Amino acid sequence: MRQLAEDEKIVTVMVYTNSALARGEMIAKGNARVSIWLRTQGVPNYIHLFKPQVISFAGGAPKTFSFGEIFIPTAQVTAFHLAPPAQEPLDYDSSELNRTMQTMDVMVGSFILKGKIRISTQTDVGTSLDVMRTLWLSIYEAEIANPYLPQFNVHVPMLLVNSNQVALGIP
Repeated sequence: MRQLAEDEKIVTVMVYTNSALARGEMIAKGNARVSIWLRTQGVPNYIHLFKPQVISFAGGAPKTFSFGEIFIPTAQVTAFHLAPPAQEPLDYDSSELNRTMQTMDVMVGSFILKGKIRISTQTDVGTSLDVMRTLWLSIYEAEIANPYLPQFNVHVPMLLVNSNQVALGIP
C-alpha cells in the first residue's frame, strides 16, 4: 500500500458482484462519505482494494482467495457498503415530509438483502422506482445473507445497490 496523503484515510468496505464478494481496505479522501462514494463524480473504472478477502461463487461451491490487492471493475459492482461496525450518517433528511420506508427483499447475485427503501407516500413502489432514475439505490437497515454461506449474516445501516443489476421484491 502506498503512503497516505494528509487528506486521505483507509476504510474497510465490502464490494459485491454477481459472482463474488470482496472485503478489503480502500483509500479515500478524508472528508469523503464512502457510503455514497459510487454516486459521486469521478468514480474510477476499477475499485482498488488492499488486503482483500474474496469469496467466489463462480463454478460451484464457494471458494475463498486472498490477494495483496485487487481491482474490481466498477461496472460489475452490484452492491457496496462500509464493513461493519463502521458507519456514516444516512443519506437522507429524516424530517423530510411525504416519505416512507418500504420493506424490500433485494437479490444481489446469490445474496439476499432484507432492508428498506425510502419512497414517496404519494406513489407506489413501481412508480417510485421508475421516476427515481438513479443507478445507485440506497437500502437501509439491511440484513444480508447468502444460502451458500449459512454463517454469513451481516447487518448494515445503509448500502448502495446497482439498480440495473438487482431484483427487488416486496415481501
